[in-house]
Amino acid sequence: MSTTRSVDAEFAEIIAPYEREIFAHCYRMMGSVHDAEDLAQETMLRAWRGYARFAGASSVRTWIHKIATNTCLTALESRQRRPLPTGLGAPSTAPDAPLVEQDILWLEPAPDGALGHDDPGDVVESRESVRLAFVAALQLLPPRQRAVLILRDVLAWRAAEVAEATGQSVASVNSLLQRAREKVAKAAPTREDVLEPDSAAERELLARYVDGFERYDIAGLVELFTADAVWEMPPFEGWYTGPENIGELIATRCPATGPGDMLLVPTRANGQPAYGLYMRGEDGRHHPFHLHVVECSGGGVRHVAAFFDTSLFETFGLPAVVDAAIV
Repeated sequence: MSTTRSVDAEFAEIIAPYEREIFAHCYRMMGSVHDAEDLAQETMLRAWRGYARFAGASSVRTWIHKIATNTCLTALESRQRRPLPTGLGAPSTAPDAPLVEQDILWLEPAPDGALGHDDPGDVVESRESVRLAFVAALQLLPPRQRAVLILRDVLAWRAAEVAEATGQSVASVNSLLQRAREKVAKAAPTREDVLEPDSAAERELLARYVDGFERYDIAGLVELFTADAVWEMPPFEGWYTGPENIGELIATRCPATGPGDMLLVPTRANGQPAYGLYMRGEDGRHHPFHLHVVECSGGGVRHVAAFFDTSLFETFGLPAVVDAAIV
């Protein structure tokens, strides 16, 4: 019995440094916080069962990521990909078009803390690997292309290591990687003018963004969006581009009628600023409405994904109700 406890303690000690890293890996593969939690746990269970056979031929990190990759690939055999509205292939939507809700599995944002990005000052390369646009682009790839791209470009594995982990030839891995890189480059181009996280420029821009919503200042909000800005809001299939269209959408489709109706509570998701937006109810208190994940680039707000799944508020540790006096 003591030997079993000793092995369990040893396993827990060597695995602990990789737990959030494995969650992030599963999240990139699946595009879902909840799926990532389940599959990270399944990975740890499989690793524990196989620990006695782990001979140390590879590093613990390589070994555990191989298990996680194959656990996710098995799960993806029976699951749909998780897009954002921009990934459905339809053109952008006019702001006065009907709102059409799609009952599909949508991409979910992930809290920075769960991804191991508690510090907004994390290096750009690290944040980029979980940026919402990048994870959304990954969901457009077939599962094995997705795995190869993550293992090669995010984890920096050699082609031979990826081939061994996924049961393919090196030539197949290189071919899959080339196709995957081309698709992701089109869907999520690298940003060249990223506002540094928590920089004075970003803080000032986000303060104006919050103020614009809380004062219901549509004209002020329109000024903040870049010329190529995109707004999308799962589970609605439409997506909107351009400051004027986004402003008209907010002005005509948002249930707020004036200053004070909306409150924004800050959080962070996918290495980006995010906000829980609360709408004032008949009781005078503010209740969850949707969760914004904001991309700041080009001197303005370039992309907003507004998730209407209010269960995300609990996932992000946001309050169930907010009184204006305490914000």
